[in-house]
Amino acid sequence: MACLLTFSLSAKTMIKKSDIKQVWVKTKIPKTVKVTAEKPTKQYVKIALLLDTSNSMDGLIDQAKSQLWDIVNEFSDVRCGNTTRPDLKIALYEYGNDGLSSREGYVRQVIGFSSDLDAISEKLFSLTTNGGEEFCGQALNTSLKQLEWGKNKDDLKLIFIAGNEPFNQGRFNFKDAAAQAKEKDVVVNTIFCGAYEQGIGSKWKEGAILTGGEYMAINHNRKVVHIATPYDDIIIQLNGKLNRTYISYGSLGQKKVAAQRTQDNAAYEINEEVAVKRAVSKSTRLYNNASWDLVDATEDENFDLEALDKEQLPAELQNKSVTEIEGYIAKNKASRTKINREIQELQKKRMAYIKSKETKQEGTLENVMLNAIHKQAAAKNYSWK
Repeated sequence: MACLLTFSLSAKTMIKKSDIKQVWVKTKIPKTVKVTAEKPTKQYVKIALLLDTSNSMDGLIDQAKSQLWDIVNEFSDVRCGNTTRPDLKIALYEYGNDGLSSREGYVRQVIGFSSDLDAISEKLFSLTTNGGEEFCGQALNTSLKQLEWGKNKDDLKLIFIAGNEPFNQGRFNFKDAAAQAKEKDVVVNTIFCGAYEQGIGSKWKEGAILTGGEYMAINHNRKVVHIATPYDDIIIQLNGKLNRTYISYGSLGQKKVAAQRTQDNAAYEINEEVAVKRAVSKSTRLYNNASWDLVDATEDENFDLEALDKEQLPAELQNKSVTEIEGYIAKNKASRTKINREIQELQKKRMAYIKSKETKQEGTLENVMLNAIHKQAAAKNYSWK
């Protein structure tokens, strides 16, 4: 292909137009190079849980508190494709509570996307019911705008919204929220707290199918049945040993150690079996506390132990050399690995025992969520192997 070379002339240049020659130069146009976008190094499962906290929803909140760790544990073995193990991030919103701001449509972000399981547990256990006005469209819109959903098409991005008032209440149209969700590749799943047909009549099913999500109905006042097993007491004892392998550092280290124990107690206060489920979660890869625990932090090759302020270490390490501290970390890491393995082995026996004693608890929050998660994960090439 040829391109025409032209020349610009200043006003003072005295050249006749006839004296200017057009010069055709043969040039080669390079072939188009296909640029392939680099595949993200991390995959995520992102779940936003939107809970109605009006007066009638105490049972829903109780189910969420009881079954959080079952949902977390389900993701410890998930894979995206054949090899990648995605990280789990959970966000929590409450809506429909008179204690919330009317200017914000009675919607509040309790915690944004986080992998800090202790913080998620703390925020969930802080919820109380009161009031109010339940605007599902507003709740969806707020979570879609506030949260960082990302653009990775391989991420599994899900919203679960639960409540019992008509889905189309409020000024913000839930259909507009559904359109936003589709743009962000987010699937909206709706959980009606009441009779299945009633939920259909009050638009909950329509709210789900607009994004390819699942519509579900639960008895939110149903008590969750926990089955005790011969392995529970041993797991609880191992959890105590597991806590002693944590080495706090940084300005928030001691507070986070205290928070870890507080959330252990919160789970135990509901039921011993809930405490067992939490202990199992703590033994998985999803329970990572690199921001305040030296054992997890030193898994990162870029972590600089020598740069730490020794005053922000536990008292027993403040007068130790770096070599001595490294030895202490290595000892705790070995102990933690051993304890985690023991808990996982007991969990397999525990689950086999439970399977022999129960049928699935149909119609509870955990059950319907996991059914939807497995179906939507399969569509993204996620599997449990």
